[in-house]
Amino acid sequence: MQQSWDVVADSLRSAPFQTAIRMYGTDESNGKTTAGRECFDMLYRKMPRIEEKLSILGFGAMRLPVNADGSVDDKTVDVMMHKAIEGGINYVDTAWPYHGGKGEDAVGRALRGGLRDKVMLVTKMPVWIINSQADMERTLDEQLKKLQTDHLDIYLLHSMTDPRWRSMQKLDALAFMERARAAGKIRYIGFSFHDGVKLFREMVDAYEWDMCQIQYNLLDWNFQAGTEGLRYAASKGIGMTIMEPLKGGILGMPVEGGLRDIAARSGYNAPNLADMSLRWVWNHPEVSVVLSGMSTPQQMDENLESANRGVANGMSEADLKMVDEVRAHLKSRIRAACTGCSYCMPCPQSVDIPQCFRSLNDASLSGKWEALKANYLYLLGGTRELKGASHCVECGLCETKCPQHLPIRELLKEVKEAFGV
Repeated sequence: MQQSWDVVADSLRSAPFQTAIRMYGTDESNGKTTAGRECFDMLYRKMPRIEEKLSILGFGAMRLPVNADGSVDDKTVDVMMHKAIEGGINYVDTAWPYHGGKGEDAVGRALRGGLRDKVMLVTKMPVWIINSQADMERTLDEQLKKLQTDHLDIYLLHSMTDPRWRSMQKLDALAFMERARAAGKIRYIGFSFHDGVKLFREMVDAYEWDMCQIQYNLLDWNFQAGTEGLRYAASKGIGMTIMEPLKGGILGMPVEGGLRDIAARSGYNAPNLADMSLRWVWNHPEVSVVLSGMSTPQQMDENLESANRGVANGMSEADLKMVDEVRAHLKSRIRAACTGCSYCMPCPQSVDIPQCFRSLNDASLSGKWEALKANYLYLLGGTRELKGASHCVECGLCETKCPQHLPIRELLKEVKEAFGV
C-alpha cells in the first residue's frame, strides 16, 4: 500500500500551527482507490515542534473493549488497531492507570507485527506514584517494556494539578525527561492537564513544551484550561491534543426527544451527536489531534468518517447555531458532569460511581426515569460485586482523585434519591 499526500486547501495552510493533509489508500499497480474495504480520507495537522504530520483523530486507549471479566478484549483491540491505521490514524495515546494498569500492555500487544513503527506512541508519567527521579527511571523503563518498544514518541506528565506540578518541580521532573530524551527513550515532552487556567498559563510559560493535552468539548469550552488556555498555549507554539471531546460519551448520545427538534431545524441527519461534537472541536485551528476513547469497531468507523469533515473553521453559521442550542439543551438536563474516566475507582465500599452518574444522566436526559431505574437496579442492586449509591459512607476518597473536581458525595445522594438504592 502506497500513501500519497495532497494539501487540501490554501486557507488551511495558513491556519495557525497546522497543515491539513489528506491521505488516500492507493494500489501501487494502478493508483486507484483500493477496493474491498472502506477507505477514509484522513486529515492531518502539524504541531510546530513535532516533525511528523499527525492525524486529526487519535486512538485514545482509556476505553478499550473488554471481556465479561473486565479484562481487555485483545481480539477486538487488534481489529480496531488495524482499522485505525488503515484509516489513517497515526496517533495512539495510553497511560499507566488505564484498564487497571493493564492498558499499556494491551496497546503494546496490539502494535506488534510492525504496527508500532506506523504510529506516534504516547503515554504518560504517573506522577502520583513518583517520589524520586529513581522512581521516574524505573517507571519509564517498565512502560517501555509494557509497550514493547525501545522509545516513546511523546511522554507527558499525567493529569497535572497544582499539587502535582509543585511536586514535579521539586523533583526536577523536566530535567529527568530531558535526560531520557538525550538517551533516546523519548522524543517529545508534554503534559496533560486538569486544573484552572491560571495554573495552565504558569505551566505553559515554565518550559518549551512540545505539546500539551487538555479537556475540551462544546460543554467544557470554559472549563479548566478552556478556550483561553487553548489559544494561549497555541500562541506559544505548543501543539494541542484534546481529550474528552465527547465528555465521556454524553456528547455521543442519540438524537431523540428535544434534540430531534433541534436537529430537524438545523438539517442534521446523523443518528447521534458525536459527529457534530467532534467537528466542533476540529473547527478550532489551534487543535491538532482529538483523542477518542473508542470501544467498538463501529465507533471507530463512525469517527473515521467524521474525521473526513474535520476541517478548521469549516462549520457553517447554521452548524454553530445548532451547537449553541444543543449546549443549552444538555446543560439544563445533565445532573452529574462525569466523564466516566473511573479515576475515582475503586471505591472502598464498592460503589460503582461512574455507573451511578451514568444512570442519573441517562434518566435526566431521556426522561425515562422508570426504565432507567430498573436498569440501575439490575446493574447495581442485590448481591452484585459493585454497589449503588446508598452504600456510600461519605469518606471522600473519590473526591481527591476526580479530575473534574466533582462533589461526588452530594451527587451520590441525588442518585439515591432518584433510584432509591
